[in-house]
Amino acid sequence: MFKELLAHLLTPAPAPLNDEGARLALTALLVRIARSDHNYSEVEKDRIDRIICTRYGQDIGGAILLREQAEAMEAEAPDTVRFTRAIKEAVAYEDRIGVVEALWQVVLADGRRDQGEDALMRLSANLLGVSDIDSAQARKRAETTI
Repeated sequence: MFKELLAHLLTPAPAPLNDEGARLALTALLVRIARSDHNYSEVEKDRIDRIICTRYGQDIGGAILLREQAEAMEAEAPDTVRFTRAIKEAVAYEDRIGVVEALWQVVLADGRRDQGEDALMRLSANLLGVSDIDSAQARKRAETTI
């Protein structure tokens, strides 16, 4: 599945993703932000699994499987722009705010904010078309759930 999704994302003008592709792309983006500080911890993996369970109604086994597929996809994917473009095209603005909130939850999961994570957060929110104000509010909501 993820090889097909990567090929889809690499086309010059990809069509919008189906639900399964959007879920995988979002989860790969969560993995990418967790790995951006070069310390992909168990607490971050657990946070990603819980986000998947909540967002998609998955049980923990399904969440772990999706995260593992996303880890493989993220390792092969060329850049963040293609993930965010695919998500932006597949997800309404209000739901993209939820994506940014999920990203903040992963960034904050280990109790530390790294410069690399902050830079990738700014880039991701911008590429998702989420305003700075909405991103800041999403961060505040994420801080209360951690």
